[in-house]
Amino acid sequence: MPTKLSIEEFLPLTDTLPLVDVRSPAEYAKAHIPGAVNIPLFDNEERKQVGIRYKQGGKENAVLLGLEYVGPKMADFVKQAKKLVKKDKKILLHCWRGGMRSGSMAWLFETAGLKTFTLDGGYKAYRGYIRKQFSKPVNMVVLGGYTGSGKTAILQELEKQGEQFLDIEGIAHHKGSVFGPLGQEPQPSNEQFENNLADIWRKFDPAQAIWVEDESRQLGTCSIPDPLFVQIRKSPVIKVIIPKSERIKRLVKEYGDFETELLTRQVEKIRERLGGQFANEAIEALNQGKMDKVADLTLRYYDKAYEFGVSKRNPETVTKLELKKDDPAENAKAVRALAKNRLKGQNG
Repeated sequence: MPTKLSIEEFLPLTDTLPLVDVRSPAEYAKAHIPGAVNIPLFDNEERKQVGIRYKQGGKENAVLLGLEYVGPKMADFVKQAKKLVKKDKKILLHCWRGGMRSGSMAWLFETAGLKTFTLDGGYKAYRGYIRKQFSKPVNMVVLGGYTGSGKTAILQELEKQGEQFLDIEGIAHHKGSVFGPLGQEPQPSNEQFENNLADIWRKFDPAQAIWVEDESRQLGTCSIPDPLFVQIRKSPVIKVIIPKSERIKRLVKEYGDFETELLTRQVEKIRERLGGQFANEAIEALNQGKMDKVADLTLRYYDKAYEFGVSKRNPETVTKLELKKDDPAENAKAVRALAKNRLKGQNG
């Protein structure tokens, strides 16, 4: 018989056992548990028709139609599942609510000799669970600083040194600014973004510091979950201060090779906030290939925007750290040392 597990029991097993999502391709494409493989009991149109039949003719008629759809595909379902399992022949699966779809597929897999575990409450239970996890207090440390300070690079170095880093920008495929999507993969749906965040979050040791970059709530089309954003805003901040000349060099290196037309479009998006005169100067500089001037002009806006964001924080939670050069490895050492010496215990 299939074994039904709670979300607390089910989720850790996804790290070692194959996970099958039996929802429709459209449901899976919108968002899914990271690592899940889609073996849909019904395709998109079949699911639609079964739903219509259920509303018009009741459950029994809907089940009969479902059997008509599923019958010819049963052998293929088993073949797909057996390609995923290891020698222990154990497999996880879920549907939307942990009802008929997962129950039917679990019965089939068990009949075919697989030890099957289903998720009580299905994907809906998973979604409710992960959002609650972001509300649990953790020892979070936020790395802040002006645009171009190399914060992400510093945090990546901290990760190499053994620290826990929740790379929100990397998961969102967006660096936060109007230039953030350049050179990035397409962004996930907001729901998938939350799922991907949660998958990394649950693997952290809550007794140890969790590092994040100081972010605005919105990164392109992805929005940081409210409970996580609240923790970021309340946590202690190390604000790195790096010379503007160093920041300009980094921005030129990161964005200078993109096409002028593309960069121009991005500048136009912040024309009003940058100011018409400075926007015109930035576009003229782009056409002349003066990337350092473009970076300098756009930083007028981003530096003010960052200061405005920091001003909303409790000043007692912000610790400044002046750094002379854009050297992520050395700067990470300085940041880590400061965190140990001054921020220990502030998260309580």
